Amino acid sequence: MTARPVPLPASPAVEPVAAPRPAGLFLVATPIGNLGDITLRALELLRSADVIACEDTRHSGRLLSHYQISRPLLSLNEHNEARRIPELVARIQQGAQVALISDAGMPTVSDPGQRLTQAVVAAGLLVQVLPGPSAVLTALAGSGLPTTPFHFGGFLPHKKGQRAKELAAAREREATSVYFESPYRLVDTLDIICQEAPEHLHVVARELTKHFEEFMRGSARSLLKHYQQKTVKGEICLLVAPKELPRWVTWHSASTEPSSP
Repeated sequence: MTARPVPLPASPAVEPVAAPRPAGLFLVATPIGNLGDITLRALELLRSADVIACEDTRHSGRLLSHYQISRPLLSLNEHNEARRIPELVARIQQGAQVALISDAGMPTVSDPGQRLTQAVVAAGLLVQVLPGPSAVLTALAGSGLPTTPFHFGGFLPHKKGQRAKELAAAREREATSVYFESPYRLVDTLDIICQEAPEHLHVVARELTKHFEEFMRGSARSLLKHYQQKTVKGEICLLVAPKELPRWVTWHSASTEPSSP
């Protein structure tokens, strides 16, 4: 008689062991409004970091509390970045994992952290970016304007003359230009544009990913009229159409009423 083969017992499931993360500076993108937009990878890093450098410890504390993350926080802003750099570089050299976050979006992009990142790179240490939310790319993607190429100019200048000069340069580019603007200056900025180019197309992207998200598209004249009739609130991206639009951009002949997701 031929013996039947005896089945071997199943091997127990083995949980994969995550490789230890090396020392370095980790730039972590955080939500620009909707807290649900944070990535799983970002949460994992923030839970394990030795220290989290943030623009405002109180603001970031609310985000971390929402996800039940309790790690040491260290303020890093435009006023103290130069002073913090030697301390944070020394920590990384000693084996620490330093996470850098800003109040919203990708750190170092119109936010503190550029000088720290440069110093870490100059010291021959690891810099790793954890991608995620970005107000610039969110506004650009939903604008209805050409997305390549594009120019990001950060915050528009406070002084009217410099602002007018920058906006004039934007209208001459063969690219869509994206700027941050204060809600308190938006009407004034649109008025500046209307003095030179009232029919040039612009997009105002306001309160992105939040409950009152709004995209307003149209000529500078129509946008000025709209915002003169309401109180402007929230975070704003102002997009300036390139000098010449491709033929496939046709929305300017349609309604410019605000659209919401």
